[in-house]
Amino acid sequence: MDKPRHLIRLSDLSDNELEEVLELSQRQKRRSGGGRLDGRSVGMLFFRGSLRTRASLESAVQSLGAHAMNLTAMSDFWELEEREGSVMDGMAPEHIKDAAAVLSKYVDALAIRPAAQGASWDVDRRDERIRSWAKHSSVPVINMESAVWHPMQALADIMTLREHLGELRGAELAITWVHSPAPASAAVVHSLLHSALRFGMRVRLAHPKGFEIDGGVLDEAREIATASGGALEQMNSLQDAARGVRVVYARSWQSLESYGNPTLAASGRARAKDWTIHEDLLATGTEAKLMHAMPVRRNVEVTDEVLDGPRSMLVQQAGNRLPSTKALLMHFLRNA
Repeated sequence: MDKPRHLIRLSDLSDNELEEVLELSQRQKRRSGGGRLDGRSVGMLFFRGSLRTRASLESAVQSLGAHAMNLTAMSDFWELEEREGSVMDGMAPEHIKDAAAVLSKYVDALAIRPAAQGASWDVDRRDERIRSWAKHSSVPVINMESAVWHPMQALADIMTLREHLGELRGAELAITWVHSPAPASAAVVHSLLHSALRFGMRVRLAHPKGFEIDGGVLDEAREIATASGGALEQMNSLQDAARGVRVVYARSWQSLESYGNPTLAASGRARAKDWTIHEDLLATGTEAKLMHAMPVRRNVEVTDEVLDGPRSMLVQQAGNRLPSTKALLMHFLRNA
C-alpha cells in the first residue's frame, strides 16, 4: 500500500496544490465548492487546549457529511510515548506507533495537536511527536499546531491576506511580536512567514532583542524569499515595522534565550511591555489592518479601540478557518 500524504507544514503542498486548495477555500466560503465526504471519518487528538482549531475542524468535518471522533488527552485517553526503542517503565502506558496503527483502522485521517515538552528548544524544534504520528499512521496526518508549524492557520491567513490585498506579490506585511504574560509558541509566525514569502510578499519581522525566531526557520525563509522574489527585513522597532504597511500581524512568542526557564522568560518580557498594538501605531501604516491568530489579550497585546474598530480583521481571519479547513479535508480525503 502506498504511504499516505501528510500535512506537517504548508510546504507539504506543492504550489499547484496550494493554489487549488485556496481556490476551493473560496468556493467553500461562497457555498459553491461542492463535493462531500459522506462515510469518511476524521480522528481529532488534542494533547493541549484548542478553541478555533477544534471548533472549525469539527464543523468542517460534519458539514462535509463525514464523522469527527474528538479525543482529548487526560480525559479521553492518556499521554503516549514517542521515543523509538524506549523502555516504557514510566508514565506513558502506550506508544504512539501502537496508537497510530490502531486508530488508522478506525478513521480515514488523523488530526493531531501535540504538546511540546517545553524544557529545551533543541528538543522541541525536532517536532518528534507529530512526525512520529505521521511515520506510524497508515492514513493522512494533519498537524493542528506543533511546536514549529501551524499549517492550518497559515492557510486561513493567506486566504485572508488575498481577500484584503488581492495580489500578494510585492505587498508589504509586518509580523510583529507583542507582549503577553503567557506567550504562544512561534509556530504561527514560522508558518505565516514562510507562506507570505512563498507568495512573494515583502515581510518585516519585528521583535525586541532576545526574541529572535529559530535560526533554521530564518535560513529557510531567506531561501524562499530569494526563490519567489519576496523580501525579508528584520528589525527591533515596532514603529518602523508598522510604518507604511497595509497589514500588521501581531503575535506573542517565547524567547529562545530563556526557553524552559519561566523566571528568566518573565523578566525578558517585562522589559518589552510597550510592544502593544494601538490606533496611533496603525495610523502610521497605509490604511493598515490588523491580523492576529487569537486568543488575544485585550489592552495588553492589542487595545480595545483597535480590536473593536474597522482596522481589525480578526473575526474574518478566524472565520476563514472553516472554509479553508473544508478545502484541506477535501484535498486529502477526496481521492484517498
